Amino acid sequence: MARPLDHAKRAELLDAVVRYIAEHGLADLSLRPLAAALGTSSRMLIYYFGTKEELLVQALSTHRPDLTAVFAGVGDTAALRERLWGFWRSNTSGPDAASVTVMLQVLGAACAPHGPYIRYADEAIADFISTLTGELRKLETDDPDIVATLLVSGLRGILQDRTITRDIERTDRAARRLIEQSLP
Repeated sequence: MARPLDHAKRAELLDAVVRYIAEHGLADLSLRPLAAALGTSSRMLIYYFGTKEELLVQALSTHRPDLTAVFAGVGDTAALRERLWGFWRSNTSGPDAASVTVMLQVLGAACAPHGPYIRYADEAIADFISTLTGELRKLETDDPDIVATLLVSGLRGILQDRTITRDIERTDRAARRLIEQSLP
């Protein structure tokens, strides 16, 4: 008889997976070294998550922000600008920075035909654009889905630039300008 899943252990593993990948990268991820670093076995990781890809998708899913909460209570464009800036700061230097580094790696891997992360990446992007579009509609913004796409895609590109170049000042200025010009 199979042992029941230890949900606390599972949650702990998911959190540790994001930290591990943020430090070691996704490209050469192998279950054995990952499991060793997490103090478990590759067999137990497969038991808990099925596949390496599913492990990563579940780990990232636990770190996805509650976008409804991020934008809750936004009543005007100025408040939305500040909320987006706060979201940028949280994702670049706050507690979410490690999971964002991993997310960028997954988005890159999702660009490959038939990649294992396409569905996850598509859902993550669609969720962010949809939530932001809803907020922009409330503010009666022209072309809210286009403005949301510009903001989400633009900020993601600037975030990727920052991750690669480590140029904090320039990317912060670029993100601020994108937000301000997209939300006049």
